[in-house]
Amino acid sequence: MSPSTSLYQRRRAATPEEINAIPWISLLLPHERERAVSTLLVTQASAGEYVSHAGKPVSFWLGLTEGLLKMSADNVDGLTMTFTGVPPGGWFGEGTCIKRETYRYNIQALRKSVIAGIPVETFQWLLDNSLGFNRFIMNQLNERLGQFIAAREIDRISNPDVRVARSLAALFNPVLYPAVGAVLRITQQELAYLVGLSRQRVNEALSTLESYGAIQVEYGGLRVMDLQALRDGLFTSSKRVSVPEAVTREGIV
Repeated sequence: MSPSTSLYQRRRAATPEEINAIPWISLLLPHERERAVSTLLVTQASAGEYVSHAGKPVSFWLGLTEGLLKMSADNVDGLTMTFTGVPPGGWFGEGTCIKRETYRYNIQALRKSVIAGIPVETFQWLLDNSLGFNRFIMNQLNERLGQFIAAREIDRISNPDVRVARSLAALFNPVLYPAVGAVLRITQQELAYLVGLSRQRVNEALSTLESYGAIQVEYGGLRVMDLQALRDGLFTSSKRVSVPEAVTREGIV
């Protein structure tokens, strides 16, 4: 794949496996599914490449099939605030599509990623004609509101352990990211980009969270053991458990 070509120029038809993995496809009636699939496109982004820029008019409703994305915005002082990461199975930008406005945030690939999308015209048609799709979008918007409120809270948290815990909890949201399940494939460096901390400090935070039994570090990823603890930041001494040193050493890199 040439980096000089645009995401749209790299577009292709989705495979049956990619189509069946889309969470909202199963909610459509046969004729609605046919309409959606006929306009569904898939493309690939390289690590560091922007999928969308703030100020760009919306043309597609997008979702992540494979990889990891970062959603962020730059303020007037030139500082970047990360709202959230987008793991596989996540679809985003529905509010922008509904209002047909320009993006207010940037979406960047943190690793090689496969992105799916339907044209905004198809998105609007599904809103007008599909009850199942409408319910999915309402759930998305409701969860998204809570996600952005939490992102603002995370941005003001000074405790690094709690920042990492809340950020991980957002990535394990079962409504927005149903494909993640209990295990998230992510590196410490990728998590550091999302949280806004150094890789070394993220490593320390992960060790702390694991010692409390909130997560389990595995090779190449993380397994959530107590999602509510990650959300609430309740890391009391009574919950702390002993973690073998070897587990921490062989965790994500």
